[in-house]
Amino acid sequence: MLAAYITHPDCQKHEMGVDHPECPARIGAINDQLLITGLLDYMQSYEAPLASTSQLEQAHSALFVRDVEAHRPSSGYVQIDPDTRMNPFTFQAAKRAAGAAVLAADLVIKGDAKVAFCNVRPPGHHAGRASAAGFCFFNNVAVGIRHALNVHGLERVALIDFDVHHGNGSENILHEDPRVLMCSTFEEGVYPFSGAVPMGPNMVNVSLPSRSGSKAFRASVSETWIPALEKFKPQMIFISAGFDGHREDDMGNLGLVEDDYAWVTAQIVKVANTYAQGRIVSCLEGGYVLSPLGRSAAAHVKVLIGAD
Repeated sequence: MLAAYITHPDCQKHEMGVDHPECPARIGAINDQLLITGLLDYMQSYEAPLASTSQLEQAHSALFVRDVEAHRPSSGYVQIDPDTRMNPFTFQAAKRAAGAAVLAADLVIKGDAKVAFCNVRPPGHHAGRASAAGFCFFNNVAVGIRHALNVHGLERVALIDFDVHHGNGSENILHEDPRVLMCSTFEEGVYPFSGAVPMGPNMVNVSLPSRSGSKAFRASVSETWIPALEKFKPQMIFISAGFDGHREDDMGNLGLVEDDYAWVTAQIVKVANTYAQGRIVSCLEGGYVLSPLGRSAAAHVKVLIGAD
């Protein structure tokens, strides 16, 4: 059974300015690395569909979904926050990114793919129930998780977030849902300056000091995530896969390397194989320097799809 690889050309039409770090080239950097390493040979490619309004409203308020659409410009940019802009193609791209998570959930739950990797943008984990921020418009993983729970009837789904930034939007949406366990690591003292105090009992937040490096990151996973996941026994796992904790990425300062992303993926795969029939959906979040982004994503995918 081939793993699913989900992306769409629309995801490269969204852009926020020539010097913005969350750039269209991120998609190509990952795709190129998967191609040259031969990993795409082990994957079935799919085009991300547009998430429907009802699918988006599983994670977001109806008013917010309408508001994002209403802010779509006919030309130029609309500023959402100091770091986040919409161009004429943003709304379409954001619906594709969320739709990728929905399709991935369908494929994995139905058994058409054991795992899926969504190479999509804009990212999503800073988007809350009624807020767009931090380069994010719709919360892709939250939409996919609620689809798995509400449409497919799963009872327990875990979310793993190893982006260098705290997934405050995901926590905002999911912290009152006992069907979800969210485990995250992030660098303290950086945007969005949250996460030190979890919002709910289903949140396992580990705030790491700057320059923590591999040892501290791996210890936090082994000592906090794994026991919580083993107790929760998820039936499916979603990953907010952010690679901006890499030591070559200036958006954070954790000092991680490709081997750390391969290692943490292996730990997630072990849990999934034990409790979740191996079912994993991974969605791209951060990672802004193209070379380490491509290398890190490839290291992650190699382990995810069992090609290691």
